[in-house]
Amino acid sequence: MADECFGHPRLAAVYDPLDPDRSDLDAYVRMAEELGARRVLDIGCGTGVFALLLAGRGIEVVGVDPAAASLDVARGKPGGGRVRWIHGDVRALPPLRVDLATMTANVAQTVVDPKAWRETLRRTYGSLRPGGHLVFETRDPARRAWEEWNREHSYRVTDVPGVGAVESWVEVTDVSLPLVTFRWTYVFAVDGQALTSESTLRFREREEVEADLVARGYAVDDVRDAPDRPGREFVFLARRPRGERAGDRR
Repeated sequence: MADECFGHPRLAAVYDPLDPDRSDLDAYVRMAEELGARRVLDIGCGTGVFALLLAGRGIEVVGVDPAAASLDVARGKPGGGRVRWIHGDVRALPPLRVDLATMTANVAQTVVDPKAWRETLRRTYGSLRPGGHLVFETRDPARRAWEEWNREHSYRVTDVPGVGAVESWVEVTDVSLPLVTFRWTYVFAVDGQALTSESTLRFREREEVEADLVARGYAVDDVRDAPDRPGREFVFLARRPRGERAGDRR
């Protein structure tokens, strides 16, 4: 089930204006170019920012997300018709053979159940062509990012065109490592409505992620730094080896 900030129509509509700096996606665009990807699967595509960046470069993109409201926003954007949008998680995917699969913006951490995580890796593997790559990021638990997730650090008021002022802030509600739960609050000045969205992320160690990938058949080619967040993220570049028959890991 999608968190309210992605699944509630009113919150999905203001998601992009409340988080306008998506320079974190630049590195993913460069990796798609580096790998020569012509077909990309964007897992957890949300409001479609990354999918549309790629589509605008002539890349064939499939975006999948469990939040119908976010997909509605994505479809309504300029160029939205260039992307194949799918409502659901990786279990909803049709047969694919993509060059690259991505999970940007810490989407990998939202898959908190270990069984669901293994299934995500397995089905993504089945969607890659032999030699295709999976790229995703996850926060380094040692940096304890959640210690800055509080009202003092996050409170802001954003003037959203056509909506008005929106107050927003985040507060951690539980730390039971490797799980961290937090709640965003949004207040719309135009009518005073307050909406909340609770999320839980799983913080995995680098060695754990590498072991999970190898167990699902991937070769781990590289673990990089996130250029815009040096020392805070692991960016995994994994590959489905060549030489397997299509469907060997489905």
